[in-house]
Amino acid sequence: MFRLWARIFHENHMLRDTVAQDDSDLNRTRKVFGCLEEACKELDLSVPIWLDKNISEFKSISKTRFYKDSFIESIDFDFLEIQVIEEDDPVW
Repeated sequence: MFRLWARIFHENHMLRDTVAQDDSDLNRTRKVFGCLEEACKELDLSVPIWLDKNISEFKSISKTRFYKDSFIESIDFDFLEIQVIEEDDPVW
């Protein structure tokens, strides 16, 4: 099972969070994108744009933050943080 935790922060306080999961046989990248889309839908957000910083950070520590420059719409929080919290047998 693959699980991704998405959290919205404002002034160092977590406002809302959700966990998205994927039990499919898709590769890790597709699971991340699918879970991010599911989490954003649950949090009523547009899906953020992956910048180079997000990609390298996520590859190295399975966690990244999306700031206002990653969103097309304006946001009323400081950042969206995503983190992989469960992953069995990752396929790179």
